[in-house]
Amino acid sequence: MEKRLIYADNAATTRMSETVLQAMIPYMTELYGNPSSGLYSLGKKAKKGLEDARSRIASVLGADAEEIFFTSGGSEADNWAIRGVADKLSKKGRHIITSAIEHPAVLRTVEDLEKHGYRITVLPVDSTGLVSPEDLKAALRDDTILTAIMFANNEIGTIQPIRELCEIAHSRGSVFFTDAVQAVGHVDMSLHNLGVDLMAFSAHKIHGPKGIGGLYIKKGTRISSLITGGGQERKRRSGTENVPGAVGFAKALEEMYSEEGLKKRADVKRLRDLLSEKLLAIPYTRLNGHPTQRLPGNLHISCEFVEGESLVAWLDIMGICASTGSACSTASLDPSHVLLSIGLPHETAHGSLRLTLDFDNTEKDIAYIAKTVQSVLEKLRAMSPIYPRG
Repeated sequence: MEKRLIYADNAATTRMSETVLQAMIPYMTELYGNPSSGLYSLGKKAKKGLEDARSRIASVLGADAEEIFFTSGGSEADNWAIRGVADKLSKKGRHIITSAIEHPAVLRTVEDLEKHGYRITVLPVDSTGLVSPEDLKAALRDDTILTAIMFANNEIGTIQPIRELCEIAHSRGSVFFTDAVQAVGHVDMSLHNLGVDLMAFSAHKIHGPKGIGGLYIKKGTRISSLITGGGQERKRRSGTENVPGAVGFAKALEEMYSEEGLKKRADVKRLRDLLSEKLLAIPYTRLNGHPTQRLPGNLHISCEFVEGESLVAWLDIMGICASTGSACSTASLDPSHVLLSIGLPHETAHGSLRLTLDFDNTEKDIAYIAKTVQSVLEKLRAMSPIYPRG
């Protein structure tokens, strides 16, 4: 079998686009001034680049420029949203609601707050990974200060009914935060219509640079600062701004929501569906996540009678970059908390495979992935003492 190099782990990170890189280079080589050094032209030009990037991001997302705050990435934005609201509204209440399938940056943060006297309710999800609006209604209390439900899951790709969940939370006076790191760039949205109070997002999931993310803070939302210091980001997030990163972020986001980007997104979904059809035809495989309400490039399957780590290792040997789930927890030997939350038994959860496609993938890639996965599964199952034969 011909060996090729195919990248199919775009939920972990993406290749930076050439146009994004070219947009950043001037701010690393010529316009390298500190944007806070506004008394001379080099600093002023850097400041202009930063604020132009902020305005462009806001325009694409349907927000106002003063509602966009740059961070070092999605995890910082998650921490800021949760800890900032918890601190600011602690006198009003100390109850926080989240879901069982959140990213570790959310779950570990609320667990830490629980140690400091906050009360946490973790909502279950159904077998497709959806949070029930009725469960949220039942969980809300007079002292609920924050509801944190992710927009789209990083492992199984399920997209939540965010607008509906947000309206329910608001009906009881709760601030609503969504981690949209996987959704931004891949799902149509307008923040002013969506209604959320806070939203986290990141550049390296959409062909932008690593080390830059953002937090949308709706006007009027009460939130404390996470990082104090020199007073950058309108005194809400101190630290010298990452101007090249912000410029690259804006360019990447514009490309994702351009007419060409939307056409490419539709083609990614077509390729994902083609791959899904081929892989689910293999015996003892199943789809994880919602069958239709999911990210366009996400395909997450469970393969019985194999270990996911062995499958991914063999795929790597054959030139395919894939994963068993979240890039943030691949070092753990425990089953995915997301897969356990949708009701998979431990042994099935251990045999998971996540393939996340993007613009660079082709039909030739799909054919090779499908053929290789089937071949590797046959080899691994041949060594399994519990695989049914005959």
